This record gives sequence, structure tokens and C-alpha cells, in this order.
Amino acid sequence: MSSPHSPNQNHLLAALPTAEFEALAAHLQLVPMPLGEILYEPGEQMQHAYFPTTAIVSLHYVMETGASAETAGVGNEGVVGIALFMGGETTPSSAVVHTAGHAYRLEGSLLKQEFNRAGLMQHLLLRYTQALITQMTQTAACNRHHSVEQQLCRWLLLTLDRVPSRELIMTQELIARMLGVRREGITEAAGILQRAGFIRYRRGHIAVLERSGLETRACECYAVVKKELKRLLSDVRHRQGFRRLDTNVECQTPARG
Repeated sequence: MSSPHSPNQNHLLAALPTAEFEALAAHLQLVPMPLGEILYEPGEQMQHAYFPTTAIVSLHYVMETGASAETAGVGNEGVVGIALFMGGETTPSSAVVHTAGHAYRLEGSLLKQEFNRAGLMQHLLLRYTQALITQMTQTAACNRHHSVEQQLCRWLLLTLDRVPSRELIMTQELIARMLGVRREGITEAAGILQRAGFIRYRRGHIAVLERSGLETRACECYAVVKKELKRLLSDVRHRQGFRRLDTNVECQTPARG
């Protein structure tokens, strides 16, 4: 039986030409990403990079009080661990899985080695980093200037872009922590969207019934982030195409942790 998992599910890995992909393939390790798993904490030395396929990872900035807010999310469009190739190797933020799934893990030293080859991988990683910075900047502006309802719509849409399902396993309390707002604000915003017929919420499950409705209620931040990611990566995809994984190239078997 063929595996339902493939590195091609991650857009950065899929955009690599065969030669560059094969240099990494034997070192890519499929790992489960359970909800709530902490990939790294503030100040911790990074050992691995993660290329999500079906999981979504939330990057958080944690205050001295323990309070935190999401600065960006990383799904199948990107990689967790940009500090490895940007030269820092540590970061004041944390990375926590907020949607369970899988990712391909790569030793940090191998990612840096491939980055320093100055091939297409370097080009891809730098362009993705620029898109991630755009997402962080837009998130900061959104949290300051837009309503909780608009923030919730933005967050739901970005999550939907990264998963195949329209039903999300997510509590209001967790969303409130992601956005750095009070749970009551999320309850009120979710109630408005549910009464409008855009979502259905029950016991930690959010089903999106009308995506177009969320798009009309979201602020411009969602479109800005999506457009920038598409702009930065589309030229590489256009020139290279989405490489199909050679059946003779195998990645490491699934691992725990």
C-alpha cells in the first residue's frame, strides 16, 4: 500500500528540482505532530527544521507574565525554523502545533548546508522568509487596528488555506490565546458568524459553511498575506513546476517526536 504522505505536500519541498530534492530526500523524516506539541521554546537552541504537510504550527511570542499571542502560522506553504539558516539559531518566540498532522523533519545542520550551496533552496527559503515577515507585520497591525470578528475571520481563512477539511478542531479558548484576546470576545465574534450562517460551532469543532461570507467580513490583512506569499513563490513554481516525487527516492520512515 502506498503511503498517504509525501514531501510534495509541502510547497517548498515540491518546488525543488529533482537534483536538489534528492540531496535532502534520504534525510527527511516523517514525524507526527500532535496538537499542543512544542517544537521549540524561547531561547532554545534549534536542532531541526520542520516542513509541515498536514499540520499547522503557531509561532508565539511569550511575555514575562506567561501571556502569549500568535505572530504567524506555518502550514504546508513553509518551514518552521528559519533562524537556522538566518544565522541566529535561537529565537525569543515559541513554536506550538495548533492543528495536528504530520511534517517532514530535517537536521538543522543539513538545512544550513543546503542553504549555503546557494541553489534554488536558498532562493526559496529567502522568499518564504520575506512572506513570513509580511505575515508577522500584518498580524501586528491587524491585532492593533481591527475588530475581534475581523481577526477571527482572517485566522479561520488562513487555517482553511492549509488544511483539506472545512471542519476545524479548535476551542474558543485556544483561538483566544492565539489572537491574544479575551475568550468572551471570541465567543461574541463566533456567535455573530454563526448567526450569519458562515460557521457552525459545537464542542471544540468549527465547521465553515460559507467561506465567501468569512471573506466579506475579514479585513484586508488576509488578502495581503495570501497575495504576498503567492507573489514571492509563484515565479519559482512557474519556472520549475511542481516536481513529482520519484518512486525510487525514499524518505525516512515515520518517527515519534
